[in-house]
Amino acid sequence: MRSPMTVLCYIKKEDSYLMLHRIKREHDINKDMWIGVGGHFEEGESPEECLLREVKEETGLQLEHFQLKGMVTFQMETGFTEYMCLYEADSFYGELIECEEGALSWVPMDKLLDLNLWEGDYIFLDLMQTNTNFFSLKLVYDHKTLKQAILNGKEMELLDLCDEEGNLTGKTRERTLAHKYGSFHRTSHVWIVCKTASSFEILLQKRSSHKDSYPDCFDISSAGHILAGYEFKESAVREVYEELGIQITEDELEQIGIRKIIHDEVFHNKNFKDRQISRIYIVELEKDTIKFQLQKDEVSDVSWFELEELMRQLEQQKIKHCIHPEEIQMVYDWCKRNGL
Repeated sequence: MRSPMTVLCYIKKEDSYLMLHRIKREHDINKDMWIGVGGHFEEGESPEECLLREVKEETGLQLEHFQLKGMVTFQMETGFTEYMCLYEADSFYGELIECEEGALSWVPMDKLLDLNLWEGDYIFLDLMQTNTNFFSLKLVYDHKTLKQAILNGKEMELLDLCDEEGNLTGKTRERTLAHKYGSFHRTSHVWIVCKTASSFEILLQKRSSHKDSYPDCFDISSAGHILAGYEFKESAVREVYEELGIQITEDELEQIGIRKIIHDEVFHNKNFKDRQISRIYIVELEKDTIKFQLQKDEVSDVSWFELEELMRQLEQQKIKHCIHPEEIQMVYDWCKRNGL
C-alpha cells in the first residue's frame, strides 16, 4: 500500500495564520486539533495543483504567492507513513467560505501555543518563521505523543514535560521550544568534588562559546536535560561521560537537593525562558585519577577550585559564571557534613 502524499498550507495575513479547527468529522485523525489547510493529492496532480485546489475548496481563497518551505514525513506507531509538502502563502484574494471539515479562524502567531496542536507542528511552524532554508522533518508519533523528531537527517532532542512539582504530563517538547515557550522540564546537576587534606576542591566546567545559553560561563561540573523516556540518575551518568569523559555509576551519585528554576534571559537576541525541576547530585572522586575527554561543542575547559575560595569569587563576581547561590550552598553544606 503506497504512503499517501498531502499538502498543508499556512496562509499568512499580517501577523496571523489562517487555522482550521477540525471539529466537524467524527472519524478524523485530526479531530479537535488545529492545523493549516490542505489535503491529499488526486491522481496526476502536482504539489502546486493540489495546493491551489485544496485551499480553494476549503477556504474559498485563491492563492497568488506561496512558497514550499519543507517536506514533513509523519510516521505513526502502526507504521503508517504520510509525506506532506509544507507551504506558506502570503498573497491571496477572495472571501472566506464555511469549511466542511471545521471552523476557520485567523490566529496571531504568538497565540499558537494556546491551541490544541500536534506537538510536531510547533517544530515546523517555528522553522517556517525562523529558518529561510528548505527543510526536511520527520515526526514519529505513538498515538498523539511525539516520540522522535529528525531535522535534515539529525535527531532533535525531545524532553518530557512536567508540572511545577516535577510530575510528568505525558507530553514531550523539542528542547529549544521548551525554552522558547517556558515549558517545565527536568534536568540533573552533578557536582564533582575531591577531598584534600584541609578542604574540598570543586570541579567547574567552562561552557562553550557556542552554547545557546550562558556561553563562556563557569558552571556546575556537569548538567544536562533529561531526554524523553529517561530518568534523573541515568541521565546524570550519561551527561558526565559525554561532557567530561568520566565514567561513574548511579550508585556513586548522592542526591543533596531539588531545585525549581524559573528564570528568563536573552541569549543571541532570543528569549530564553528556563523552567526546570532539577535534582542535585554530588559524586566524590580522586582528582589524580581523572582523565578528562571534553565534549568541545559543550565544554571548552575545566578547572578545580578550593571550595571556600570559589564561594568568595562567586559572591564577589570575580569569575563569569551561571551558578546559583542556593545550589553552591547545598554543596557547601554537604562538604561541612563530610569533614570540611
